[in-house]
Amino acid sequence: MADSSAPASTTPYGTLPPASNPAERKPLSLPRLAGMQARGEKIAMLTAYDATFAAMADAAGVECLLVGDSLGMVCQGQSSTVGVSLDAMRYHTECVARGLQRVQGTAWIVADLPFGSYHQSREQALASATVLMQAGAHMVKLEGGGWTTETVRFLVERGIPVCAHLGLTPQTVFALGGYRVQARETESAERLRADALALQAAGAAMVVLEMVPASLASRLTGELERCATIGIGAGRGTAGQVLVMHDMLGINLGRNPKFVRNFMEGAGGVAEAMRAYVAAVKDGSFPDDSLHAW
Repeated sequence: MADSSAPASTTPYGTLPPASNPAERKPLSLPRLAGMQARGEKIAMLTAYDATFAAMADAAGVECLLVGDSLGMVCQGQSSTVGVSLDAMRYHTECVARGLQRVQGTAWIVADLPFGSYHQSREQALASATVLMQAGAHMVKLEGGGWTTETVRFLVERGIPVCAHLGLTPQTVFALGGYRVQARETESAERLRADALALQAAGAAMVVLEMVPASLASRLTGELERCATIGIGAGRGTAGQVLVMHDMLGINLGRNPKFVRNFMEGAGGVAEAMRAYVAAVKDGSFPDDSLHAW
C-alpha cells in the first residue's frame, strides 16, 4: 500500500505511484507470491547486491530481490559468473538482508547458489543453501534442469524454498557457446518444457526463464500453476520480470541486451527509475514483445 503523504511522479512512462510506507506493508511470503500469480498480478524482481540499493528497491515496490551471481560481472569485473564464490554470495546476501532490516523492508530475498556449490551432491547443495539462508535469504536459486530435479526435491523437503533457472543459464555459458537464445527448435523447447514441469513437481516455487521465445514462456506460464515464471528476455507473458539492476539503470560496463530498457532515461533519480520499472512490469508495458520475436 502506498503512503498517501508521498507525492506521485510523472515520467516518460506515465504517472508513478508514490513510494511505499514500510509500516503499511506486509512481508512477502510464498503464499502471497502464489496469490499474486493466481490473480494475474505481475511480480517485479530486481537484482540487489548491497544494503542501500536493496532498501531503495524495496521502497519502490520491488517484491523480490535477487542476490544474483551476476555480481561477479557488475561488481567484481569478472567476464562471467563462473568465478563467484559461495563466500561472496554469503557476504552480499548479508548486505541485502541488513539493508531491508534497517528500513523494515518486506521484499522476498532470493540468493543464487554459485557455480560449483551444488554440483557434487545433494548434501553439498544443502550445505551451500544453508549458508545463504542463514545469511538472510528466503529462497535459493540454482540453474539447469534434468539432474537438478532431485536436488530441488531434496532441498524443498528440508524446508528450503527453491527457484529454478532454465533457458540461458549463465553458469554454463561456455558449454552453450555464448549468450544465445535457447529453446528455439521444437526438440529443445519440449525438453525445456519437460524440465520445467519436473522442477515444479519436485517443489520449485519459481523458475526464471532467460532468453527463450516469448511464445514458449507464455505457454509454460499457463501450464505451471504452482511455480511462478519470472522472465528475462522471455516476453511479457510470464508471471513476473527480473532485470539486472545495473542494466535497468543503464550503468553496466558493456552493451545492454536488446530486451532491456534504461529506466533512468527521463527519471529524476534512481528511486524514480526503480518505481518506473515496477509500474511498467505491473501494467504490462515492459517488456516490449516486439523485441522478443525469436
